Amino acid sequence: MTINDLINNPSTGADRILGAIYNKMYDWNIHSFAWIGISSITSDEADKGSTPGDGGTDKIELDGWLISPSNLSFNDVWEGNYEGVGRACYAIQFFNQMNLADDVKNRYIGEAKFLRAYFYWNLWRCYGGVPKIDKVLASQADIETYSVRASSSEIYNFIESDLLDAMSKLPLTISSKENGRPTKYSAQAFLAKLYLYNKNWSLSKSMVDGIIGSNQFDLLPEYADIWREKGEFGKESIWEINAIGTNPPKGITGYTEVQGMRGSGLDDYGWGFNVPSQDLINAYEPGDKRKDGTVLERGKLLWDGYQSNPNLPNPFYNYKAYVSKTAETYFDRGQSNKNLRIFKYGEMLLIKAEVENELGDTTASLLAINKLRSRAGLGSIIAESKDKLREKIYHERLVEMAMEHDRIFDLRRTGRAGAVLRKQGKAYIDGKHDLFPIPQRQIDLSGGKLAQNPMY
Repeated sequence: MTINDLINNPSTGADRILGAIYNKMYDWNIHSFAWIGISSITSDEADKGSTPGDGGTDKIELDGWLISPSNLSFNDVWEGNYEGVGRACYAIQFFNQMNLADDVKNRYIGEAKFLRAYFYWNLWRCYGGVPKIDKVLASQADIETYSVRASSSEIYNFIESDLLDAMSKLPLTISSKENGRPTKYSAQAFLAKLYLYNKNWSLSKSMVDGIIGSNQFDLLPEYADIWREKGEFGKESIWEINAIGTNPPKGITGYTEVQGMRGSGLDDYGWGFNVPSQDLINAYEPGDKRKDGTVLERGKLLWDGYQSNPNLPNPFYNYKAYVSKTAETYFDRGQSNKNLRIFKYGEMLLIKAEVENELGDTTASLLAINKLRSRAGLGSIIAESKDKLREKIYHERLVEMAMEHDRIFDLRRTGRAGAVLRKQGKAYIDGKHDLFPIPQRQIDLSGGKLAQNPMY
């Protein structure tokens, strides 16, 4: 079957073209080993894990911030996300060529732009300014033209533009058979977070208030349920990656295997990388239910009745990446049915608390943050100064979103990365490590047109 066959049969072709973008979400170089290393092992919440002699190619370097442009993970994440960008650009071009009803065409283009924004969001947070590809590159001349870096602000504006257009085109709600596809609220939540990163408090507030005011979302009663199969597409989910491929069985390649308990025989769930750090363990207040939903402790009876081995190499593992072999759908270690939650209502309350505090409304800020604390089994925070409340909100963000591939970017956006990571003994250099290096392979492929980030 050729692409023209798909274009000329819009009743089935449009779904298959769109599906090619979604399928990229399952690939090894999008959400697996490299992304886990860059987004989590680099932070204070996680250690490399595995065994001392297993460096995981470059993961021991990421853990200690002994990084260089030749680190393999940086190139994997770059290539994976640009492959996603390319698929989205092709899809937008093809949808415009197809004989589709206007409302259907708009929705499909909205989805493609939402997904393109997601790929660029990951690139922008990692590398800052990167090549801005907004169309199919049809010639060598196009490739030459687009092999230079746009500025960080240009990429930010491009992400915003795609999301605003997506928000205008996506439906408010979807049916259960469409789970995993974004809605208007997904784009709105994405924009709330994008504006938070840009310190545009008012716009972020506007977006998050739209989510909260819709009454379409709420917190699940039990925090730990969010990451279990029973919590998939629940009332707390605003957008998550649907990893339940059925023919063939396919999940996010390697995601649970990379982080699963490292043992032998029946105790062997995976490679044991990306384990909660002692600093994260210490961050939880006594009685905080979020700890038990995040930290899998060796030797403990797990939620599904499995007795974990007390002699596993690491004392802790990422509970949010655990898949039960007996109580959940389970394909195999490499293709397990583990959805990845990207935007959820709990984070919207964190954003609400932060922006309201920055705008001077302590009462609204406390209301939002205390909803999260109440679910966690903790008492309320009382009114404090803006600066003190800001620090408490930062702390709540750590324990509410631990091991969710957000922490290093959160530390950077708030200007705390250097102080926090150096205190942990990591060799973080301000001004250098505030962005990851442009992969040397990409600089070489561009013939030197891609400029490296400062100090690398």
